[in-house]
Amino acid sequence: MYLTSRLFVLVLLTSLCIVSFYYAMNLSNMQIIIKDGMARRAQVIMGMAEAGDLTSYFQTGFLASDAALLALQRGESAYQDYNIRGIDHRIEMGFVWVWPWDDTCRVTVTERIPRIDGRIRGDKAEQAVILYGSEAVYPPAWQSARYQVTLVRESGQWHIRTMSMQEILAD
Repeated sequence: MYLTSRLFVLVLLTSLCIVSFYYAMNLSNMQIIIKDGMARRAQVIMGMAEAGDLTSYFQTGFLASDAALLALQRGESAYQDYNIRGIDHRIEMGFVWVWPWDDTCRVTVTERIPRIDGRIRGDKAEQAVILYGSEAVYPPAWQSARYQVTLVRESGQWHIRTMSMQEILAD
């Protein structure tokens, strides 16, 4: 009985260590995908990066239906006339739990870009100032929002499947 109880405790501790390791591994992978993926999406929308980079973070189905990326493809992006040099991209993730055998996960993510460093392109500056005032020289503010993000694991790698806006946030 003594040996059996010690063996049970050893198996229990080993199982706890394995589950903790896989949880930490999945959590860190998901944090990287969400943080880097949403930052890259914002950079693409603002003209700082190429859209081809997004397939490392997002499923192609999401990319084909994302309203902001579709507006960019149609030439309707609010940032198309600006030279953006840098952004202050901030992400806050809610609590997430994922078992080692789970292939999908949902998490609440808050995205903010409080500062955008850039100016309107020289040939558009005069016209923008006449039409919209002197503040039009600077890029428009990014719409901060809270999203419900669904991630899926495909071939051992996490990707963002959906991002549905839950709430628009006032800065």
